[in-house]
Amino acid sequence: MTFKRKLLVAALPFAFCLSGLAQATTMKMAEIHPAGYPTVVAQEAMGKKIEAATNGELSFKMFAGGVLGSEKEVVEQVQIGAVQMTRVSLGTVGPVVPDVNVFNMPFIFRDTAHMRAIIDGEIGQEILDKITNSEFNMVGLAWMDGGTRNIYSKKPVRNLEDLKGMKIRVMGNPLFIETFNAMGANGVAMDTGEIFSALQTGVVDGAENNPPTMLEHNHYRTAKYYSLTGHLILPEPLVMSKASWNKLTPEQQEIVKKYAKEAQFEERTLWDEKSASSEAKLKEAGVEFIEVDKKPFFDATAPIRAKYGAPYADLIKRIEAVQ
Repeated sequence: MTFKRKLLVAALPFAFCLSGLAQATTMKMAEIHPAGYPTVVAQEAMGKKIEAATNGELSFKMFAGGVLGSEKEVVEQVQIGAVQMTRVSLGTVGPVVPDVNVFNMPFIFRDTAHMRAIIDGEIGQEILDKITNSEFNMVGLAWMDGGTRNIYSKKPVRNLEDLKGMKIRVMGNPLFIETFNAMGANGVAMDTGEIFSALQTGVVDGAENNPPTMLEHNHYRTAKYYSLTGHLILPEPLVMSKASWNKLTPEQQEIVKKYAKEAQFEERTLWDEKSASSEAKLKEAGVEFIEVDKKPFFDATAPIRAKYGAPYADLIKRIEAVQ
């Protein structure tokens, strides 16, 4: 009996060492955007805070610039727990979690301030919960500002008629393809990494995105016209692999939630600075920024809002009511 007890006592320190090792976890974060991009910087800062708050039990390594694959490929890695965290475009989530499509509809937000009021409030949390409670196998933690998306092209789009027949790259979501088809263009689904060569070779005539993306991915070298349609103002969820989330202690989960929410507001400041500087750099590089009458674009996309908005009529009313 005494011998057994001695053995057990002797083994305890070793068992504690093992449990400490098991809790020290390095988590992978992946981004298609390059180092220095607002969403990348905000996530890296969040990772450092979480590491400090958990005394090194959780640490994060960022893989920026698409080194772990396209956004769709990264999402698949997050779903199986091979990558722990990423910022994902709603266009990628929409086909799997239909409720997020309410944010994907053209002209659903009046302006950036309206979008931010929504994601900071009840509705924003409800949509994150929808992601968490879906079969997407991810936990919705916070929102990143993905900016206002406009059309950039190799020939100018000054009105709706100019868009007719143009091949415009969109994210791989039927809603976005149909939105551009409704405006008279041909929506072409394509990964971000393919756009540069597609513009150069004429596979597409243009794309739609925000100024930082147009600049950072060098699309401005071929597309010299930026038409301010403002058809989408997209928030982007910061998500964590549910498999990885479930391995965290309740305390660790609270820490991750806390600093993810902080990252939501930090990224916003970084975004505004980056967007302004990107716009200035694009203009210096010879890109013409074109003001357009948005009403014809808004009117042309009414059938899209009617079709995709039907299941969310009450939610859309709540969004419109937010000042």
